[in-house]
Amino acid sequence: MHLTTLSLLNYKNFEAINFELDHKINCFVGNNGVGKTNVLDAIYHLSFGKSYFNPITTQNINHNADFFVIDGSYSKESKTERVIVSAKRGQKKIIKRNGKEYEKFADHVGFLPLVIISPADRDLITEGSDTRRKFMDGVISQGDQKYLTTLIAYNKVLSQRNALLKYFAANNTSSKDTLDIYNSQLDELGTSIYKKRKEFIETFIPIFNKRHQSITHGKETVHLVYKSQLEEEDLLQLLQSNYPKDKALQYTSVGIHKDDLNFEIDGHPIKKFGSQGQQKSYLIALKLAQFDFLKAQSKVNPILLLDDIFDKLDESRVEQIITLVERENFGQLFISDTHPDRTETIVKKVHQTYKMFRLD
Repeated sequence: MHLTTLSLLNYKNFEAINFELDHKINCFVGNNGVGKTNVLDAIYHLSFGKSYFNPITTQNINHNADFFVIDGSYSKESKTERVIVSAKRGQKKIIKRNGKEYEKFADHVGFLPLVIISPADRDLITEGSDTRRKFMDGVISQGDQKYLTTLIAYNKVLSQRNALLKYFAANNTSSKDTLDIYNSQLDELGTSIYKKRKEFIETFIPIFNKRHQSITHGKETVHLVYKSQLEEEDLLQLLQSNYPKDKALQYTSVGIHKDDLNFEIDGHPIKKFGSQGQQKSYLIALKLAQFDFLKAQSKVNPILLLDDIFDKLDESRVEQIITLVERENFGQLFISDTHPDRTETIVKKVHQTYKMFRLD
């Protein structure tokens, strides 16, 4: 699978721009602020129906316009697939595939497998558990439509239970029957999600460890640990026993929406004990493992976006990552960088076709 053409209209800093793309390597180069990352984000948008960097739709529309359109044509399994994402201020975003509009965005996720590696990934280490859950859910959802549907249903019921708890507090009342209905639904949905996450992590950890060993030549021992309250007690019991606390807090304090992934190096949290280089290597291994996992699931090579890949990595490490494209039958690769000569020098060492796009 590869993206053959990309057109942007009123997307972020671009008013109108078109790209005829190489089926292997595409490099977007230029000074900071010219929109290199925005091009990669548009490609991400086509796969997920949302921006990787800014989830607020209106903020992705060019300041001088009322709408944006991202139009991409793909070659997939000897067929041409056209995907268009468009949004207009004050209206719902639209995703179309071959001219037909999706009723639910969730139906599109996984159709165009994609992995992005970006300096923004550091949020996975520095931010709260919500960011790491989203990573885990994003990987699973690309290969499992049912999981995504279950997750959406869980979050909807969770929101309803939280609204009920607020109502109880505001009106100094309670309704056990209504609460029991929500508890039962959360238990069924949450238990299913927990089992799928656990199954995923068991499969993912060996892939991640292999990638990290390759990148660091086995100099460090890393761990990826899934933490869930459901390890100790089933969700229905947790919800029932924590009801007094939930009523006081006016939100649901237990459940799979509290799960986390612990990132560890040599037995310690990488957030506190890992250098910037170690953290970057950890994250790249995580994302390349995501690539491997998705490839095994979908039987196609996901598109790989390398945004500002030289950030905190020396050129030899970058070269090592890019040569994976040649050695391991990666698919289509997109790179952004501020130094055209540096990028082209490394890309030339890989015996693949490529295109350089210089943005002003």
